[in-house]
Amino acid sequence: MASEQQIKILVIEDDEDIRTVVATRLKRAGYETTIAFDGKDGLRHFYADRPDLVVLDIAMPVMDGWQVLERLREVSDVPVLILTAATQERDKLRGLRSGADDYITKPFSGEELLARVEVALRRSGSPEGDSGSTSYSDSEIAIDFPKHEVFVRSEPVDLSPTEFRLLTILTRNANQVLSQDQLLDLVWGREYVGSLDVVRLYVGYLRRKVEQDHEAPLLIETVRGFGYRYRKPTA
Repeated sequence: MASEQQIKILVIEDDEDIRTVVATRLKRAGYETTIAFDGKDGLRHFYADRPDLVVLDIAMPVMDGWQVLERLREVSDVPVLILTAATQERDKLRGLRSGADDYITKPFSGEELLARVEVALRRSGSPEGDSGSTSYSDSEIAIDFPKHEVFVRSEPVDLSPTEFRLLTILTRNANQVLSQDQLLDLVWGREYVGSLDVVRLYVGYLRRKVEQDHEAPLLIETVRGFGYRYRKPTA
């Protein structure tokens, strides 16, 4: 189906064999599929790519599936299919009560996986929104992501690669609060071991280039005690 070609699915699974099988089956069915090998890697892909559906394992290192699901539900209602070896009824109930859309128990067949994916997407009405968009625009800022071009109030603005990544993450999650930890992971990567102060520093750099008054910012808002939010201006 042509519409399926546009649907993005993120697979977060630490078992390489299962991850490969799931991703291969989804790709063959026509879905654009991204893989992540643990919870932190999965969240980074989610915020950067904005998939239409997430297939999520529970037992993972670094950050388990319950923690990932909680973070996802703080910012999105994207369909989530839990994929796990746990067969206890209480685990299934916990998943559904935590906001998962369905629960697939290992081992499973490829046909079952695809059927549950189709049902979840049908319920959510995916694909929708601009998750696959190559550009962003509002009354203040316009971005061409592939070309790395930014216009602020119709004037071109030069951003460093880090400033561009930061603005990309903020605008793709417009009106949603992102913590300093999330921004550090998404912009600088999981290997970065420096201080959280780098986030505040680069937010300041970015404000000087996109705000009309960087000392009284209206676009990149500080949400005290939580993090930062790009507040999309009204037309």
